[in-house]
Amino acid sequence: MHFTGYYTPLAEIFFNIFMKDLTDGREGKLIFWFTLPMLIGNVFQQLYSFVDSIVVGQFVGKEALAAVGASHPIIFSIISFIIGITIGGTIVIAQYFGAKDMISLKKAIDTIYIFVFVSSLVVSIIGISFSAQILKLIGTPEDMLQEAKIYIRIFLAGLIFLFGFNATSAILRGLGDSKTPLYFLIVATIINLFLDLLFVIVFHWGIAGAAVATVISQAGAFFATVWYLNRTHSFLKFRLSVMTFDRKIFRESVRIGLPTGFQQTFVSIGMAALLKIINTFGTNVVAAYTAAGRIENLAVLPAMNFSQALSTFVGQNIGANKLSRVKSGLKATLLISSLVSVSMSLFIILLRHPLMKLFTSDESVIFYGIQYLIIVGSFYTAFNIMFVLSGVLRGAGDTIIPMFITLFSLWIIRIPAAYLLSGQIGVTGIWWSIPTGWIAGMILSYLYYLRGSWKKKSVTRNNSTTIDN
Repeated sequence: MHFTGYYTPLAEIFFNIFMKDLTDGREGKLIFWFTLPMLIGNVFQQLYSFVDSIVVGQFVGKEALAAVGASHPIIFSIISFIIGITIGGTIVIAQYFGAKDMISLKKAIDTIYIFVFVSSLVVSIIGISFSAQILKLIGTPEDMLQEAKIYIRIFLAGLIFLFGFNATSAILRGLGDSKTPLYFLIVATIINLFLDLLFVIVFHWGIAGAAVATVISQAGAFFATVWYLNRTHSFLKFRLSVMTFDRKIFRESVRIGLPTGFQQTFVSIGMAALLKIINTFGTNVVAAYTAAGRIENLAVLPAMNFSQALSTFVGQNIGANKLSRVKSGLKATLLISSLVSVSMSLFIILLRHPLMKLFTSDESVIFYGIQYLIIVGSFYTAFNIMFVLSGVLRGAGDTIIPMFITLFSLWIIRIPAAYLLSGQIGVTGIWWSIPTGWIAGMILSYLYYLRGSWKKKSVTRNNSTTIDN
């Protein structure tokens, strides 16, 4: 195996044992097995909020459940820009790995770590300072305002652990290693469940207990992953004191990640705008939206993870100048992920009532939640196709057009539809606006993919090979 700029036997062993090279082999098989551990890990990560919501809804009340739901769009609004830049860094890492440029690879990893830790501290301070004002701005009902404020502030106080663990996971995905964080995440999720029950039921800390449990679990997952890297991966050893910040690589990460960062930010603001419309229907509807949203977060995870895996696949193959594999990878991913999406739709719709009962016994909340799951759950395939197509574009380094597509489907389609339809047919109008936006995004993403201009956005500039649409 040839390494550009840097070579040692240890480096070759490191790549052969710990990293997944996606530039050779059957595309569908590679993407599936690369996605699987990442999917399992993200399912357990989603269980943080899933368990929080169940414990809070069952043992504190529907107001607290609604408060958790009101908190998450605010939290996502605050952290989304940083997530976007980190995604850009992951794509840069994937392409340097595909090109086997070890010097740039190590610099890129150091740069992303430094950016994540500095930005997490800044974002935490700003978010904690203005959380109350933001909650009031989106019209959070008074009966859940105080609890939502408590949850947000505690969650943001531990943001550095969330960013640290997610950055480590994203870097390893860019290198082709989707397995390393999985076991630590499973253990952290179990700890989170135990602490939720302890703090909420035994200590009677209410919604604050759920937030503290999440922060402690995230901190444990981060420190465990760092310990693992330092013990087993000497090439990537985590040491802040010797990390170097490369401005050129950071600019490249920003070039790719900035559109995604803006996209994430405006999407999160859009979710907050949607929540403002939902807030006008009262606590029962907000609580239903929260519970149904937790169920949906698990249901759409396969689509999101196949998209992430495909981005890494595309990034590595473009870096290795094997562009002919991209189309085959896309077809295989669409087939597998669509089958999973259809299965998830059937599962959610058939088990809608017992799933909602996990969160609350309030019949009004259950009624609105079931409406959501039937309407929105019928369109997970459209969501899947939209995300998988975006995965190809982002893996190639083309993030600007996907940003505009996402913003168009949200701000021009979904939010106006939610506002207009809710005024005509009530709460179900909001639910129908969600798949309407997905369908618009799916169509636009496919049309842009067919255009083919995304093929020439590579960081490594190896574009001599063409791809048939």
